[in-house]
Amino acid sequence: MNSRRDFLFNGGLGFGGLALGSMLANDAQADGTRNRNPLAIQSPDVPGTAKNVIFLFMQGGPSHLETFDEKPALVKYDGQLLPEELRDSDLAQINTADSQVMATQFPFGRHGESRLPISSLFPNLSRHADHLAVVRSMHHELFIHGSAMIMMHSGTRLLAHPTIGAWVTYGLGCESNDLPSYIAMTDSVFRNGASMYSSGFLPAVYQGTPMHAEGVPIQNLQRHPSVDSREQRLLLNQINAWNQQHLAVRPGDSRLEARISNYELAYRMQSAAPELIDLSSETKATRELYGIENGSADRFGRMCLMARRMVERGVRYVQLISAGWDAHGNCKGNHQSQAAKTDRPIAGLIEDLDQRGLLDSTLLVWVGEFGRTPIRQGSNGRDHHPYGFSAWLAGGGVQGGKVIGATDDFGFHAIEDKVHVNDLHATILGLLGIDHEALTYYFEGRVRRLTDVGGQNNLAARLVVS
Repeated sequence: MNSRRDFLFNGGLGFGGLALGSMLANDAQADGTRNRNPLAIQSPDVPGTAKNVIFLFMQGGPSHLETFDEKPALVKYDGQLLPEELRDSDLAQINTADSQVMATQFPFGRHGESRLPISSLFPNLSRHADHLAVVRSMHHELFIHGSAMIMMHSGTRLLAHPTIGAWVTYGLGCESNDLPSYIAMTDSVFRNGASMYSSGFLPAVYQGTPMHAEGVPIQNLQRHPSVDSREQRLLLNQINAWNQQHLAVRPGDSRLEARISNYELAYRMQSAAPELIDLSSETKATRELYGIENGSADRFGRMCLMARRMVERGVRYVQLISAGWDAHGNCKGNHQSQAAKTDRPIAGLIEDLDQRGLLDSTLLVWVGEFGRTPIRQGSNGRDHHPYGFSAWLAGGGVQGGKVIGATDDFGFHAIEDKVHVNDLHATILGLLGIDHEALTYYFEGRVRRLTDVGGQNNLAARLVVS
């Protein structure tokens, strides 16, 4: 009813785009087989080793050759043309005919009992080498940032498809009474906008909620200053009464139950969200662990600490984005700067989750949209490279201290135990207990899924502790 919509906008509830858009757009609800409350906790297909996900996205494309994929051949051939057999490579958009090899810019060391190779960029993360399962054989076919980022988050190059966080929320529901199930944060701006946390063709209730680490955590959440808490409660009660009346003559309409529950969630979030970003209750030692108030690590450190607090409060999927890894020139300087922002916070997150008994149930995934070329671009930079790059997983039942897959000697192609983005997504769902082929939604004439017509849960057997 338009009158109810007008009443909400004019009544000063202040929930804005956060809740109202989700509830009124929830008309796209699937068939009636799911719980009337679309955010109700759903049982996984099988017992999973993980309950929550923290997705650490390094936007811009960190070089696998400077981080987790050591290549001695690059040092041997530094400054020389590629070997003849590689100059006629079929790599799209990469000129190999007259390009010079560029040596790895950072030395690698062997870390932990596993002697896992990690570059000197990550002195803090290296202390947790035995928690990391490094996948060196990631690949896809998209060379441009925008489409590659969409692929990494939604399993396709196409816009308007659900991101993995939305699929996870659709599949498992929300454990928190006071916070959304899916929260996204960035240390810069959301490149590609809301598509980075979109629900796509899934009902809008599954969309990620963008949150800020400082200031107002969620836009349009607080009530209007002209409305006090008692008046707001009266308004909300009246809206719920209208919805209940509407539901009474439309039994089985899951959309109305969703509206009622989500208005209540938005109401509770008015106190929960500010409390979430208030880090004053954390000890000085905890803040130092994350690099908070420590120069360039401060902002991402706050995001990582908030991610731990979200997991503690039942948030199912947390997406943290660190922007700026696009090293077309001065790859060494760029990666030093980016690692200074993220190394200590991510290491602190692993340690803190472990100390609190949360690491076993929280899956961490670190990845960018692609890697970088082994050949020099411009002033000691590297170009985009989707044909072979690295990711790592930790926690959530993952057995660390291992390397999975490989690229060739120069880091061009993934050649062993190849892992496509669809395979990574299938594996993440599998660790949560979700069969990626069974998590489906009917849209525009066919059954859709995160992994589309591809994807294999081909990592699980090598990742999970037996």
